Parts: sequence; structure tokens; C-alpha cells
Amino acid sequence: MPMDQLYIKQIALNLEIKEWQVENCISLFEDGATIPFISRYRKERTGGLDEVSIAEIRHWHDVFTEMDKRKETVCTSIREAGKLTPELEKQIASCVNARELEDIYQPYKPKRRTRATVAREAGLEPLADKMYSVSISDPEREASVYVNDKVKDTEAALAGARDIIAERLSDSIPVKDTLRSIFRTRRIACKATKKADAPEARKYQAYFDCSEPLAKVPSHRLLAMLRAEQEGYISIRIDADPEKCGNKMYYDFCREHRYPSGKLSGQIRMAIDDAYKRLLEPSVTNDIINEAKEKADIEAVRVFGENLRQLLLAPPVGQKRVLAIDPGFRTGCKVVCLDEQGNLLHHEAIFPHPPANEKIKAITAVSSMIEKYAIDVIAIGSGTAARETEEFIKRVPKTREVKVYTVSEDGASIYSASEVAREEFPSQDVTVRGAVSIGRRLMDPLAELVKIDPKSLGIGQYQHDVDQMLLKEKLDNTVESCVNSVGVNLNTASKHLLSYVSGIGPALAENIVEHRKENGPYRKRQDLKKVRRLGDKAFEQCAGFLRIPDSENPLDNSAVHPESYHIVERMAGDLGVTVDNLVGNASLCSSIDPSKYVEEGFGLPTVNDIIKELLKPGRDPRETAQEFEFFSGIHTIEDIVPGMELPGIVKNVTAFGAFVDIGIKQNGLIHISQMKKTPKLHQPVKVLVLSVDRERERIGLRLLKC
Repeated sequence: MPMDQLYIKQIALNLEIKEWQVENCISLFEDGATIPFISRYRKERTGGLDEVSIAEIRHWHDVFTEMDKRKETVCTSIREAGKLTPELEKQIASCVNARELEDIYQPYKPKRRTRATVAREAGLEPLADKMYSVSISDPEREASVYVNDKVKDTEAALAGARDIIAERLSDSIPVKDTLRSIFRTRRIACKATKKADAPEARKYQAYFDCSEPLAKVPSHRLLAMLRAEQEGYISIRIDADPEKCGNKMYYDFCREHRYPSGKLSGQIRMAIDDAYKRLLEPSVTNDIINEAKEKADIEAVRVFGENLRQLLLAPPVGQKRVLAIDPGFRTGCKVVCLDEQGNLLHHEAIFPHPPANEKIKAITAVSSMIEKYAIDVIAIGSGTAARETEEFIKRVPKTREVKVYTVSEDGASIYSASEVAREEFPSQDVTVRGAVSIGRRLMDPLAELVKIDPKSLGIGQYQHDVDQMLLKEKLDNTVESCVNSVGVNLNTASKHLLSYVSGIGPALAENIVEHRKENGPYRKRQDLKKVRRLGDKAFEQCAGFLRIPDSENPLDNSAVHPESYHIVERMAGDLGVTVDNLVGNASLCSSIDPSKYVEEGFGLPTVNDIIKELLKPGRDPRETAQEFEFFSGIHTIEDIVPGMELPGIVKNVTAFGAFVDIGIKQNGLIHISQMKKTPKLHQPVKVLVLSVDRERERIGLRLLKC
């Protein structure tokens, strides 16, 4: 079986899909296609696979590409050692599992100087061979033959032979696989170390003396245990029984040699015990915990990705004039006014709170700004003094209807000090940039949040503990998916947003913006081909995700790809109307027979997608932003008592529950057992207070409504 076909077969098996689906996806990847493009415009080639499956294929394709490189390294190393046989090379070539490959390589891997190495140098390998193969009946008498200037006595010879046998057992794939199977069924046990007395270790107190089945440990608990171990507060082991494991090794892998009871059998038993305690138990424990961590990483990364998706697709208020406030006490509140495109019109500081208490002056200033800049909505950052600022804003007289929203500040300080912010506002300080970011998040969360590293948004668990490559892959895929599912206005999008559009990237995004500055707004999608270095392949990948609202061709403001325009023109012609008349006309669209427009390269899935898009061209899949108000009678944890029913905003969703902002400094936790359905990030909810631990500043909640 050709190598690439071996991997295709394995990917199909992993994902429970057809081999031809995998093969076509890989072919498209190698031709430069992106995940969003393939899932949206190549459904016939993939059998309708969604973005998640296509991303998985891409992931495994990359994994196996790296595995091929590793196989080359392994074969080269074994070949240079003069031990690469055709059978071994074939065994390596057939591997589809990284650990299996390393197990095969283990006996041939260049090792540091070990006890077995010393024994071989002393000429004791023939003795080990005879003992293990039962070629002798009296090991002590045979060992005496090997006493020399390097081996002082019979016991030293036997010890050296046992070291060689122990290392062979530790390199044996069947032995390791057997022990791994045992260890997977055992419990993971944690014990506190001497460092556990430190005050900072209190957060790990639940793991100081605990034991639970490894297979049932939730991902967040395992990651917490591993972090506590890494920081030196606990030790971790798998509670496998050494005696039972030793017996299993003896009867499964050594008894077949029919060791007679007595001296030889005792020597083999000693070698097994040594192999287990010194070499196998630490190695297998490490393998199994790493295996469990890989699964925990996948779950944690999945949760992180889902939270990020919900955050990026949060409801926007759209193009409205915004007054944004970054609240504060001593340093005052930084206020900015933005136009419909998010451009900065004005900024100033007000001091409505202690210690300054300039309430009248602040009310006058805000009222004046609302009037002067025709403000439609007010965005208040969710940090320090947010509740007090919200209450202050309610008292400001307004001559026009202005809605008030609370906006998460997570990551705003990261943005305000970033190179992106300095480039956008070179003459403004970080406080102004932060307030602008808060306002723009309300207008369009997606467009603003793509400027910030997702890991700075406070939406994940143990993000620094999980596999960083896996996390980056997931987050990049999620951002790309969200941007392309919404679509991007070609004439207003920043280069940061454009860089996530299918087929574009940072360099082309820069060129698109520069072309826009030099030549004015794009009039039609075909104008993209005038952009420097944007060729036919890039145009194919990006065009369907870019929108031009004022284009003469209404399809330029839809998800219909330019390669399919001729199909829409045929539809309109058959109905005796123009494309303009057809777009958005539900009656006409419902009368179209999709099967009439199937042709080579454009199957029924594509035609059906075109008709759906014609019904609601360029429709934003996001919901509409809603006003929210915290309970007015609470300001600190002292005001919270069990039995209260409170409104809140979901701040973070984890594997064990959801953290909710109820309008005070401390977030409450809805444990997973206290919710019938999982709420979404930043979703308004109603909760019941179950418990209040003021000493540890913990609030337990039950979800009532979301």
C-alpha cells in the first residue's frame, strides 16, 4: 500500500468518513484551498463535510507529514548503526502512531551510558543471552566463567546479566503495551509535598490527598493536578501493584522459556523486579499520564475554541455613533466618541466618582457629548467602577434615546499597548486606545477582537498548560471560520480583519488596504484582481467571503461566489427577470427547480446554497445586541445572600460549569450540576444564589433562565 494511501486510510478510520473524502480534501489543500473555502464552495468534492471535519483532516495530514520526517530520521539513525533490516524498515514504514514508532526505535536509539551498557562492555551479554534463553541450568557456575579484571566476582557477573535482561524487557513493545493496558485501568493518586504548606498552594488543596480512576478524571482536574505537580506542591503516581505487574511479566513473557524453579528462575524474577521498578514503572507512568493529558488538552482546547467562537460571533450593534467609557475611580473615567465607522471624534476624562466626586461637571460633559456627536449608544467597560458608572450614566439627562450596554474589557489593556493600537492611534495614550476598543467591540466584536491574541481574552482553562501548537491551530481555525462565516466588507475592513479572510493573509491584506487608499472604494469584486500580488488562486479563495454593499452587481454583496454568477444569470433569464429583481425575492427564489442548474463542477449542494443566499443575500448570521441591566441593590459580596434571584452575564464557560458576572467584583459559578443546558459566552442569564463563601470569595449559583 503506498505510503500516502496508508495515511488516508487511517484518517478516514479516525474520522469515520470515506477515503475518497479524505483524498479530495488533501488534494484541495495541496492546491492551496483553505478550510472555509472547501466547506462552503466545494461540497461536491468533500461529500458535504463541515468545517470541523475538514479541519480534522488538515490536522491529521500535518501530523502524518511530520511523522514521515521522523521516520526518515529513525531509519537513518538505525542504518548508520548497521542494524536496519528490510523487515524493520517495512515495520517502520507501516506505522501510523507516533508512540508505536518510538517504541520500535527505542532499542536502537543512541543511549546515554546505562548499567546495561557497562555490563555489555564487560563482556556479559553472552551470559545474559544464556540465562534468558535457558541455555544453562546453574547461573552461578556459568557466571564464574565471566569473572575478570572488569567483573570482580560471580555476583557482579549475575548483576550485570540481570541489568542487560532488565533493559531488554524495558525495550520490549509487548511488555510495555501490557503494562500500559494495566495502568490505564488504575487510579491516579496525588500526595502533598513539603511545599504544600505555602500559602500559594491553597488553591490546590483538593489534590493534596486524593485518588480516582484515571479513566474518569475530568480534563480540568487532570490539568490542575499536573500544574500542581509541576509547581512542586504534590506528587503523582499510578497505583498499579508492582507484584501483580511483575507476575504478569513473568508468566506472559518469561515463563514460555520454562525456567526451572530455583536459581535461574530467581535470577529472572530479580531482573523483572528491577526492570519494573527502575525502568518500566517510571516510563509507563509517564506514557499513560501523557496519553491522558493529550485527551485533556483536546477537551480544554475544544472548550476554548467554542468560547472564542461565541465571543467573536457576539451580537453587534452595528454602525452607530458610540460614546465609550473606560471606567475608573481615582484616575477617572476615560470617555471617547466614535462615528459610525469607529473613527475617533473626541476624547476626555471625567471624574464622577470618589475621590474627586465631580458629578455635576461629569454629567454636563457627558450630556454635551451625547448632543454634540449625536450619540446612539453608550458602551461601558466591565472593569473597576463599572456598576457605579452605569448608575451615573442613568442620571445623565438625554435629549435623544440612547441605549446603554456593558462591554467586556478582557484584553483591552493588551490591545491598547500593542503595535496594532500604536499604529492606529500613534498620538493617543493607552487609556484612549482602551476606551476606543471598548466602543468598537460593541459596534462589531468580531472586527475588533481579531486584533487581540485570543489567549488574552479570559475565555479558556489552563491555556498555558495545554499543547501550545494544538491550541494555536484551534484558535486560528476558529477565528478564520468566524470571519468567513460572517463575511467582510471590502471597503471598511481593517487589514487585521482582512488577513483572516480565506486566501488572503497579512501581506495581501496590507496590499488590499493600500490599493483602497490609493484608488478609492472597490466598485466590484473583480477590482480585487488589480491588487498587487493578488492572483487568480487568491481571488478564487477570498472573493466569496468579501462584500461590496454598493456594487452595481447585487451578487457582490452576497456569499454567491463569482464562479457561480453565470448560474444566477441563467436562473434570472429563465424567470424573465434581471438579477436585481431575483435577489431577495422569496417568491421567485422558491419557484426555482435546483436540478435544472446542475452542471459539471456545480452539483445540487452548490445550487441549493446559491438559492438560499439569493433569499437573504449578505445576511449577518449574528443575533442583535440587547441591553442588559444588573440588579440595582448589590455592589459587593456582602450584599449577596442565598436565595437571591439575580440577572447576570456569562463571563467564561468551562468543562465543569460557567462563571457569571452578577455585577460585583467576584464572579459566581454555576456548577455543571446546576444547569440543564450550557449557556453561551456573554449571554444574559438569570441565576439563583445557592451559597456565599465570603472568606474564599466564592459564590455558588443555579441557572434559572438563559
